[in-house]
Order: sequence, then structure tokens, then C-alpha cells
Amino acid sequence: MFYIKLKELRALPDATLKGKLNELTLELAIEKRKIASTGVASKVVKTRDIKRTRARILTILNERGAKI
Repeated sequence: MFYIKLKELRALPDATLKGKLNELTLELAIEKRKIASTGVASKVVKTRDIKRTRARILTILNERGAKI
């Protein structure tokens, strides 16, 4: 779920992208809390994929000129 290809993201409308962006932001916050409480990252790859997918979505929205 966390890694979504750029081609798939470009096919989605702005409203769906904004929804996915909100979901990923919440998921990232949960992962950061887990790291802060335990001191150890359970899945570093998961956090990295969330960040990269969020960046892809933000890039697409900026290219389209959509307000975030």
C-alpha cells in the first residue's frame, strides 16, 4: 500500500490524491511515534516508502497546480 507507482498516481484525480496524502501523513506519524517510544525503527523501509510516496503525490499536485 505504501509504495505506489508514479504512473498509477498520475491517473488519479486530485481529490483522491489528497485523500491518500492524508492517509500517508497519519501513517507516517504513527511510525514516528513507534520509533520515539521504542527507540528502534521496526521497519525502516516502510517509513522510507511512505515518505517517498508522499513526495510523489505532492509533486503531482504541484505540477497540476492544485491547492493542497
